[in-house]
Amino acid sequence: MNKPDQNSKPAFSGERVRLGDVCQIVSGATPKTGNPEYWNGSIKWITPAELSGNSHVVTDSAKHITDAGFASANLKMLPIGTVLLTTRAPIGKVAITGSEMSCNQGFKNLICSDLVYNEYLFRHLKFRASDLQALGRGATFKELSKRDVENFEIVLPPKERQNEAVEKLSHVEKAKEIASLQITHLQSLVKSRFVEMFGDGRCFQKCKIGDLVCGIVSGTNVSGKQRPLGPDEFGVLKISSVTKGVFDSSEFKVVSDPNSVRKMIYPRKGDLLFSRANTSEMIGATAIVDNDYDQLFLPDKLWRLDPSRNVDTIFLKQLLSSKQIRATLSKISTGTSGSMQNISMSKFRSVDAYLPPLPLQREFAAFAGRAAKLEFIAQQQIEKLQTLYDSLAQEYFG
Repeated sequence: MNKPDQNSKPAFSGERVRLGDVCQIVSGATPKTGNPEYWNGSIKWITPAELSGNSHVVTDSAKHITDAGFASANLKMLPIGTVLLTTRAPIGKVAITGSEMSCNQGFKNLICSDLVYNEYLFRHLKFRASDLQALGRGATFKELSKRDVENFEIVLPPKERQNEAVEKLSHVEKAKEIASLQITHLQSLVKSRFVEMFGDGRCFQKCKIGDLVCGIVSGTNVSGKQRPLGPDEFGVLKISSVTKGVFDSSEFKVVSDPNSVRKMIYPRKGDLLFSRANTSEMIGATAIVDNDYDQLFLPDKLWRLDPSRNVDTIFLKQLLSSKQIRATLSKISTGTSGSMQNISMSKFRSVDAYLPPLPLQREFAAFAGRAAKLEFIAQQQIEKLQTLYDSLAQEYFG
């Protein structure tokens, strides 16, 4: 008979329990907005819009209510350590209260009993956000009822094992945070180096952006569906493929009828892409393509900029990303309030710029290139850590 492995650990397992059996579920409400006596008090009152995908511990809120407002809405004060769960617009955002607060009706919050560790529950619900979203009901917008939350089942091992899960996942989260901070530091370093070398451009030859770009190639306006790309299919890139400052080839929509596309401009390694349409803050986002892509093509909202022979691509990208140029691009963009802004090709070409000597541009490009390599290594580390996190979370919560 085979002997058990003395070094093996027992599988991470636990009892399946209803949230309503291990937590007190507390809803929120909104005092009458037209009554000034209910608002601008000292009681924190949070809404789902204040939580992001990176939210963890929240200690304050954008709006505060008075004691009268709190009483009028029959609100319950959420103690420190409560797990906040959004159940409408949208479903599935989570956080933990770092101070006492109240909330609006977009939450069904969980005050944990002694059986469940709030940090464990926070990560469990975050990992299973899609399961919660699938339970949403409603014609106008999806929502979870208090009963839905009470009946939602989780895997609940003993507290010791919950703590073990949190400790391991926290370690991975911290490593990801360190890598992300490294990327932020490298990006700031490149920006600082650019300012150090070129300042506001007064010392260099004045020109227009049109002088720095020998060609602007526009893509095709075509719709598509967001789903994985098949072997014989084509995808049109989304504006979000460049808005992070690095090219993201996963941001595309699959085109149902490629024969209807007037022209396909395929991104090639080294191409400089420019977003001529977006919100006023994001207009002018740029990215340099990292590889050749034969199944993706540019939409009309993305331009390929071909630098003039005396202009380095990396220098041009950083110039277009500078505060001075981005502010000008935002100012000259057109569009109605609240809608997508656009820049015409003629306006873009007429923006004031400057042209340093090519050797100086290349010196900056070499510096930026070294930083990009380190950034790439850090990004790979983040992806590996995310894979590890997902594997552990599946083990603990799946």
